Amino acid sequence: MSANVTETEIWSRTIRPDIGDLAAGAAREFLRLRLADSDTERVRTLSIKASGGGLSSRKPKEFDHDLNVGRTLEFIKAWLSLRDASA
Repeated sequence: MSANVTETEIWSRTIRPDIGDLAAGAAREFLRLRLADSDTERVRTLSIKASGGGLSSRKPKEFDHDLNVGRTLEFIKAWLSLRDASA
């Protein structure tokens, strides 16, 4: 296994979209999830700072964590939507 495994890859192995055995109720709950408004605002603020080169040494890691969670939620939602559309 690669040392550069992403959170999305780990989630994919955990949820196992190729098997499609997630219960409908669990799928609905995943589709309901989203970042909290405060986290969404923090991502916007950090994104603006990052594009201007103004992040402190600790902030890039925090920003990456926020983005990874958001990306993972979107990945899960997209997978569930595609799975439901094909059922």
